[in-house]
Amino acid sequence: MSDDSQRRVKGREIERRGQVTVGSTTDQRLLDSRGPTDWVHTDPWRVLRIQSEFVEGFGSLAELGPAIAVFGSARTPADHPHYAVGEEAGRKLAEAGFAVITGGGPGAMEAANKGACEAGGVSVGLGIELPFESGLNQWVDKGINFRYFFARKTMFVKYSQGFVVLPGGLGTLDELFEALTLVQTQKVTSFPIVLIGTAYWKGMLDWLRDTVLTEGKINAKDLDMMVVTDDVDEAVALMVAAREDRWPTPTPERPE
Repeated sequence: MSDDSQRRVKGREIERRGQVTVGSTTDQRLLDSRGPTDWVHTDPWRVLRIQSEFVEGFGSLAELGPAIAVFGSARTPADHPHYAVGEEAGRKLAEAGFAVITGGGPGAMEAANKGACEAGGVSVGLGIELPFESGLNQWVDKGINFRYFFARKTMFVKYSQGFVVLPGGLGTLDELFEALTLVQTQKVTSFPIVLIGTAYWKGMLDWLRDTVLTEGKINAKDLDMMVVTDDVDEAVALMVAAREDRWPTPTPERPE
């Protein structure tokens, strides 16, 4: 028979014997303004913050309509040809009836937001808390700032019908390979992934084909998940075709 003197109920938790904790109640700590503030940095509180980011993201973007994510380097200067390509992509996607979603930062992201905004489209920025960035660019009409990368990435995947990838660095590569992985593992319905800039992406694609594929780490069909072009019109046409179910969806082979 158990000894109730060695038992404590804490919400949904029951503690017995050596697991019983001694101290104030949760309500007492919550209502005591004189107490320590360390609780705002604990894991249970982080769970609520994470939950709030998903709730806010879903609520803000649920009625966005057809949208395309545009990724690219935050370090692209406004006078660089890649910036002009980003503006063109944002403008033509908006003219085709898509909202444009970027990471909301400077560089190529700003360019795509600017193109969409000036074309009268919906320009969306999903920002992330970083020590070296100063918030959303001025061309974002609808913006959400996230603390957590994984919550932000979920919004990109959930609300984008395709990805346009401009030249970029580690962040762009992270977003690109995550999209490829989700399609390859059939975690998401396949969507078009278009890389703009054949010269820029050539080295990576050669390595994937000549090394990764040759050593059997991927299948040949995995490479078909990407379309590489210098033509923004081709990229937009692929997004329109996917929206109208005219896009020949690649079927990656499952790893053996």
